[in-house]
Amino acid sequence: MRRDHWRRVNAALDPERDFVEIYRNVVMHEFPWDMNQSLSFALFRTYAVPGIGGLLDRTGEFTARPQKRYDDTALLLEVPTRAGFAAPEARSAIRRINQMHRAYDIPDHEFRYVLSTFVVVPKRWLDAYGKRALTDAELDASVRYYRELGRHMNITDLPETYEGFAELMDGYEAEHFAFDEGARRVADATLALLLTFRPYVPKRAMEAVSRALMDDALLDALGYAHPPRVVVIGSRVAVRLRGVIAGLLPARAKPTRVEDLPWIRSYPDGFRVEELGTFPGGCPVPHTPTGGGDP
Repeated sequence: MRRDHWRRVNAALDPERDFVEIYRNVVMHEFPWDMNQSLSFALFRTYAVPGIGGLLDRTGEFTARPQKRYDDTALLLEVPTRAGFAAPEARSAIRRINQMHRAYDIPDHEFRYVLSTFVVVPKRWLDAYGKRALTDAELDASVRYYRELGRHMNITDLPETYEGFAELMDGYEAEHFAFDEGARRVADATLALLLTFRPYVPKRAMEAVSRALMDDALLDALGYAHPPRVVVIGSRVAVRLRGVIAGLLPARAKPTRVEDLPWIRSYPDGFRVEELGTFPGGCPVPHTPTGGGDP
């Protein structure tokens, strides 16, 4: 396939009508590695808000079971992308997300902020490190996709443009980024998990590169030491070089699914969307006994 295959496919689609398909092509075909990396860093940004990072620490999920929590988050968020919002599986995934959130007193402004990171961080990552930037239509589709996700999550007052999302994210971080001990524990647990994703790379090197790809405001809010400038420059040049090389390769025909990634390890025998995530009040899904014990 031609290197520009998915760019040409997306250019022929209407972002107002086909935003899910365009976003699916971006995430699963054109930029699967970049989107995974950028959304991981978006996750760290949410920890740097004490109200969010502190709550995640108090639930104990990210510190006690970081692998499962990471896997569940990635798997649930992928379903609407892969299947479309109208699909029964997507409705089940969003229902699970809403059920988990309703167990806690989360203010609307935190929901809006988290959603803004999903729009803004990938775009900025691709500008800096991707094989190309998003086209205007692809960026418009991303905005429409997350506005639709926000609608299904009952998140109100969302921006209508990328510029609005960027202003929301930057302004929120300027006001709310701060150090919190609980949030730092969540960040440490997540970073320790991410260091296992590439077992052939020394963990010290991976940790240094991870911090080198964080901006100063994020490092300060999480209480992480700033890497030496030579490490920052070297890490960012290496990731940028990876993007240049990716741009020379043929387009990816087979979609990259979250469940196929080697670092998604919680469900080797498969999973049911209805059973992903946490159940603070107990799992409402009936289980069929598989042995002599209770279900």
